[in-house]
Amino acid sequence: MQNNIAKFRKEKGLSQQELADAIAVSRKTISTVETGRFIPSVIIALKIAAHFELSVEQLFTLDDNN
Repeated sequence: MQNNIAKFRKEKGLSQQELADAIAVSRKTISTVETGRFIPSVIIALKIAAHFELSVEQLFTLDDNN
């Protein structure tokens, strides 16, 4: 799974910690999701999407392995 979280986060001028605080997760969670080492739960994905006022599909896409 690929994601555009870092792109949208940087466009808003947010650090990983600021995004993590906004959705009540750890900075490490944001880091591992952004790098693709962790696939977030539906709840976390929805919280991130809601924070950026985007759909989940705008943030996450399946790659050829999914």
